Amino acid sequence: MLTKSDLLQILTNKGIDFQIHNHKPLHTVEDSEKLRGNIDGAHTKNLFLKNKKDEFFLFSCDEKAKIDLKRFSKSIGAKNLSFANEFYLQKYLGIKPGSVSALSLLNDETNKVSFYLDENLTKNSVINFHPLVNTATISIKTEELISLIVENKKKINIFSLENYSIVKVYE
Repeated sequence: MLTKSDLLQILTNKGIDFQIHNHKPLHTVEDSEKLRGNIDGAHTKNLFLKNKKDEFFLFSCDEKAKIDLKRFSKSIGAKNLSFANEFYLQKYLGIKPGSVSALSLLNDETNKVSFYLDENLTKNSVINFHPLVNTATISIKTEELISLIVENKKKINIFSLENYSIVKVYE
């Protein structure tokens, strides 16, 4: 599994422009708003979900987004979604609670996790995520994040919270 330093080395080797912001551990959106300081770009909340069939989903959305989990579940055809526990976070994403991030998909070697990215996030030039730990925030250009994830053979479903549907897919 990749570590923060592995991830930063990958980004550097690929020539991806990013900024790293170190801070105290952030476990919630509320922690982030209070403690992160002034960091430009869209800030995210990330929901790692599973259903009773042991199918896994990561939904990255704007930190202020209101999500109707039942409606989201129905719209993607995944009944009975609930939050996945710490065991699955470590097993599939190689991270601890509070560190969930689209970048953790790079640890999903078997492509077990389906990824959904809030359409509103894609309208920002820069997105902020945890770089596999919750003691830092990484600012990365949206287009570079999308390219990195697709390059690593991860499908990205761009999801509209306005009409609860997939509006675009990157493969």
